[in-house]
Amino acid sequence: MATVAEARRVTKRFDPALPPALDAVDLVIPEGGMTGLVGPDGSGKTTLIRILGGLIDPDAGEALVLGGPANDADRSRIGYMPQRFGLYEDLSVLENLQLYAELRGLPAVERGETFGRLLEFTRLNPFQSRLAGKLSGGMKQKLGLACALIRQPKLLLLDEPGVGVDPVSRRELWEMVRTLAGEGVGILWSTAYLDEAEKCDRVFLLSEGKLLKSGTPQDFHAQVEGRTVRVSSKGPARELLPRALAQSEVMDGSVQGTGVRLLLAPGGHVDQAELGGVEVEPTPPRFEDAFIDLLGGAADGGSALAETFRTIEPDGTCAIEAHGLTKRFGDFTAARDISFTVAPGEIFGLLGPNGAGKSTTFKMLCGLLTPTDGDGAVAGNDLRKARAEARQSLGYMAQKFSLYGDLSVAQNLDFFSGIYGLSGVVRKRAIERVTEIFHLGRYLKDNAGPMPLGFKQRLALACAVMHEPPVLFLDEPTSGVDPLVRREFWGHINGLVGKGVAVLVTTHFMDEAEYCDRVGLIYRAEQIASGTPDELKADAGAETMEEAFIALIERADRDMDEAA
Repeated sequence: MATVAEARRVTKRFDPALPPALDAVDLVIPEGGMTGLVGPDGSGKTTLIRILGGLIDPDAGEALVLGGPANDADRSRIGYMPQRFGLYEDLSVLENLQLYAELRGLPAVERGETFGRLLEFTRLNPFQSRLAGKLSGGMKQKLGLACALIRQPKLLLLDEPGVGVDPVSRRELWEMVRTLAGEGVGILWSTAYLDEAEKCDRVFLLSEGKLLKSGTPQDFHAQVEGRTVRVSSKGPARELLPRALAQSEVMDGSVQGTGVRLLLAPGGHVDQAELGGVEVEPTPPRFEDAFIDLLGGAADGGSALAETFRTIEPDGTCAIEAHGLTKRFGDFTAARDISFTVAPGEIFGLLGPNGAGKSTTFKMLCGLLTPTDGDGAVAGNDLRKARAEARQSLGYMAQKFSLYGDLSVAQNLDFFSGIYGLSGVVRKRAIERVTEIFHLGRYLKDNAGPMPLGFKQRLALACAVMHEPPVLFLDEPTSGVDPLVRREFWGHINGLVGKGVAVLVTTHFMDEAEYCDRVGLIYRAEQIASGTPDELKADAGAETMEEAFIALIERADRDMDEAA
């Protein structure tokens, strides 16, 4: 199979005082193949993609594209979709395509046919006049892909195209790209979703700028063959997980239904007696297991945050109440008749496709939007009569990085501690505590904007919990971060729930939905299902939450179409 791009011992250093961003990395992208690129936050994935795209030069080694140096390659034959949308949000879908056609030198006589093909391919034809800023996350990614394909490329570079995109949209995006590979395009797909890497023909794993391993997904599976088990007991899986992770021969673990899924050290085993009468059975390895193993294992499941957090004493009231919450913007209904309650010490997950109404529901409960109909309460504070009190009783981590990028980390911490009413010695100690817990010390003087994504998310969570609220709202808290950071975050979340904190969370990682006590699924502004993760899987006849999510959405589509 012909090669469309290659990195040979590529090295790149941005700061002489720091280790290189890339250190003698080798990579090959074949024609008509799906090549996966994975690694922790800050491992060098984006730098490597930008070098292959000819946007920056390596300090040593060679980057070759279509047989010559990457920086001399014919740009019309390279498609590049950056990590952050390279779209103009004040322009319509069609205007974005027209702009990219101009930038890429597409002859005017070819534009009508090209736009028609791309709009049909991405299913954006009905939305030509919609502003890009008004598209859902999945539709933005499809438009970004269309812009990258204005001229049919031989090499397509995709930098985490699935970030912030729901499972249905991710599946559609994957199928589109796989179609392109079938037409002979060589594709490099960088991803934080390791189930996507599992579908690639070959995968390259970077860490701290070095290539740790490359091979087929099956090669990665072989790394952990015979070392993955599922452990179940009669008690809550969320309480079993930290006890299992505390065992010296357990390298990683996650909640899976009523049990926990564990990765064992080579030759390791689970001490069943120590865990109190659990059942242990083998389970097939996944790509994520090898990823964690190659990086030395994950966190121990504990939480320094929870250890220092106050205990929330129950007072007999619900922590969060939503009763028929509805929000209309003119003729458009963003959320309709949303109802659920969350008890202290409970995790409730709001799931749904992009644009379904999850964030609107969040904002109503946070007091940031006034409901058109319905009512709700947070920590006993009525959203209509005591919005200020409701806001002070919760911590909110927004879907997009909501802090001030032009302020330093220290300034952000100081500002938000004041917003949440902390002052004097209490304020100083709260800032010191979260700085240590979230390892922010090295960044205190740095502006928040350029920080690695994982540390941005840590800072956002730190700001949300400084005042030790009884209620925590987390809107896609782990979007785009690697599995190690996700494990760390869920260790903190589980620890806080153990202290009595109520958590309302949205996520597009369906494995994370397993951590929720109950889940509500929102689609087309309506709540179409609710129950425990196992109840939803049983209802959909599915083995995983991702399969259940897709099946329930497809069923709702059929029901709504029949009703219409």
